[in-house]
Order: sequence, then C-alpha cells, then structure tokens
Amino acid sequence: MTNQIPFKYLLNPGHSACAGCGEILAMRHVLQAAGENSIVVNATGCSEVTTTRFPTSSFKVPWIHANFENASAVASGILAAMKVKGDKKTKVMAWGGDGATFDIGFGLISGSWERGENILYVCFDNEAYMNTGVQSSGSTPFGANTTTTPPGKKSSGNDLKKKDMIEIALAHRCVYVATATVGNVIDLENKVKKAFTLDGPKYLQILVTCVPGWYTESKDTIKVAKLAQQTAVYPVIEYVNGKLVGSQKCPKERPKVEEYLKLQGRYKHLFKADSGMKEIAKIQTWADENVRKFGL
Repeated sequence: MTNQIPFKYLLNPGHSACAGCGEILAMRHVLQAAGENSIVVNATGCSEVTTTRFPTSSFKVPWIHANFENASAVASGILAAMKVKGDKKTKVMAWGGDGATFDIGFGLISGSWERGENILYVCFDNEAYMNTGVQSSGSTPFGANTTTTPPGKKSSGNDLKKKDMIEIALAHRCVYVATATVGNVIDLENKVKKAFTLDGPKYLQILVTCVPGWYTESKDTIKVAKLAQQTAVYPVIEYVNGKLVGSQKCPKERPKVEEYLKLQGRYKHLFKADSGMKEIAKIQTWADENVRKFGL
C-alpha cells in the first residue's frame, strides 16, 4: 500500500540529495515559481538520480528523464505535441546540470534556441560532473580542484576559464537570459516567473553550491552562494531581448574573492604557496572586470 503524504511543494521530501544540497533547493523554487501546469524534461545527473529512484518520485508535476545530451530535444517534441493539442498554457522546461548544458547537450540546446522554441532551459550550475565523480566540465572555474584537474607541483588545479554560456545564449537571440544563485531564492523565483511572460527561447543559469564537490560545510550552502554574487565572481544579471535590464549590485564594501574561495576545499591548495596566491589575484582581476562590465 502506497503512503500518500500531502506535501505542499511540487518537489517534495523523500529524495536522496546530500544535506545542504544547493541544487535540490533551487529545483524546488524553480518549480514553485513555474507552477503545477508545467512539464519538466530532466537530463541525467544529480537532479535526476536523487529525486526519482524507482518506483518513487519527489515530483508532483509531469516529469520525464532524458539522456545526458538530449533534454532540449525531448522538450522540443513535447512542445510540438502541445501545439498539436492546441495547448498554449502548459509550461515546458528542460533541466540539466552544467555537464549536460555546457558540454554534452550543447549542440541540441543550440538547435532549440536556433528554432526559437518557447522553452525555458534551466542549468543547475554546480561547476563539475558531480554525479559521476567530480570531473571538470566546461563550467569548472579557474583554479578549482577536480578529479580530472588535480593540483600538484606543476598544476594549480583547473587552468581553463569557465565557458560563457550567457554570451552564447545571447548570440542565439534568446528572449530571456539570466543568472541567479541559490543564495537568493526570491530573485530566482522572480526570474522564472518573468521568463514565462516572454514567448521564445529562455535560459536561466543558477549557481548551486555542492557540498561534496566543493568540499563545503552543509551549513554554508547559502553563505557560499551569496559570496559568489557579492564578490562578483558569479555576476547575477538579466537580459531581455538582448538588453541588460538588471544586475544585483555588490555591497559597498565588496568582499575579496578570498572570502569566497576559502570556504571551499576545492581551492585550499591556492592558499598554500605564493604561486597559488598569484592565481587568486587573477580571479580577483576577473571579478573586478565583472563589476565594470555589468555595473555591479
């Protein structure tokens, strides 16, 4: 006999996500903002394996598991079916982590955007392949320690800068392009609601703290995400029809990037030598550039 518990959320308890998981929190708020008249296509990843272990599901909306690479294509098919039915009200979303978004599913996302499809693509950006062992992705930031970019005598961790998916989405003429963090769920919800007032391809990228992959404390999930925005390491911005219409300002006394980095074990090697401090100085320079570029 199945025990049906009347939870109020569209993504409910019973999942197997880590304590302090930023992704699961972001997922819940995205769904609450989108509302129950929604369909979610979810790429393989932590967001999928933690919420839908057979024969259970934490979702109270129609939810479909896609492969790592094809959430956008499946969402395209669903949108086509909705058009045949004459359904213009059901919201269609494709979800993926940064691995599915920045790397494996990149081509199919591009195709959906090129076709101008009325789909909201949400990237839960935890900056590595967390579900498969913390390997680096196109979203992994400079200097981070992952299992495929370990620091050593000749390495300071990942030596590549994060791929700029925001610029790529803008180049595809998406009608709505924005970033958010799990440090401000009100902003996150407002952006989901605003995205659905626009007809056309939409992209929302949410920084979600990963406790085991970032080597953070569960209690610091929100603090770390807030510092990402406050230091300008992760600019929180919003574009409508290609124009920058909003940005979260940094505090008047903007924290140095060290305050953000030192809470994460993936950066601890940078604090152990002069060479690492030089890398931190680079990250600070890039954060300063974000302030100038986006008026933060």
